[in-house]
Amino acid sequence: MQPDAARAADTKEWVKKARQDLRRAEILIAADPPDLEGSLFHSQQAAEKALKAFLTWHDVPFRRTHDLEVIGRQCLKIDASLAEPVARAEPLTPYAWLFRYPGSPAEPVADQAAAGLAAARKLLNAVLDRLPPDIR
Repeated sequence: MQPDAARAADTKEWVKKARQDLRRAEILIAADPPDLEGSLFHSQQAAEKALKAFLTWHDVPFRRTHDLEVIGRQCLKIDASLAEPVARAEPLTPYAWLFRYPGSPAEPVADQAAAGLAAARKLLNAVLDRLPPDIR
């Protein structure tokens, strides 16, 4: 069965957005001085959009949430081999909001941002490996 053109286009758009967020996270962590808050936010966003691309490709509806555990569980029902990259990315969930508003409880450190970027990159690559070449 061939996937319909609309689903393929939607999946490609999610992948494009995930790649853009990953690129932004890379740029922000490499800036002088680095923007660790921004990098962590975009790492979380890249991971979220990668998972939503996977669900879109498999025609699985998802609710509007930034919770990578919730979205990840849906993906694992489709492909349990995503367990390790999903688990690595789940701690990124709070970065969707943690440093985005005044009164944040702490400042991020470079190791956090580097780990977040690595987790998002690994998850995106794992999802891309499971999508057809013309969708990647």
